[in-house]
Amino acid sequence: MNGEVLLEMAVKAADEKNANDIVVLNMEGISLIADFFLICHGNSSKQVQAIAREIKDRAQENNYPVKRLEGFAEAKWVLIDLGDVIVHVFDKDERAYYNLEKLWGDATEVELSTVLSS
Repeated sequence: MNGEVLLEMAVKAADEKNANDIVVLNMEGISLIADFFLICHGNSSKQVQAIAREIKDRAQENNYPVKRLEGFAEAKWVLIDLGDVIVHVFDKDERAYYNLEKLWGDATEVELSTVLSS
């Protein structure tokens, strides 16, 4: 599964669990750890966990290994390492505090319509 296909799968999974403010950053040429960052948030710890679980389950169903999953029990900031795609599922307040979009301000934001139309 290439990065774009994996990204589309993760975005759809997050959207199906009503993730808020889904943002995709193109990290190619900026970070060596991944091609894309998917950033979103939930309004409760249960929703954060549901989003993260759906993305993890969908990756595994498609025989794509989840390299790392951190922060699930606390549900403040869940990181899911899918290789080419790193998913950050935040609690709303934690997202505002860490502001990854600003931290990685050199990255271009990918239009979700392009991700979902591939």
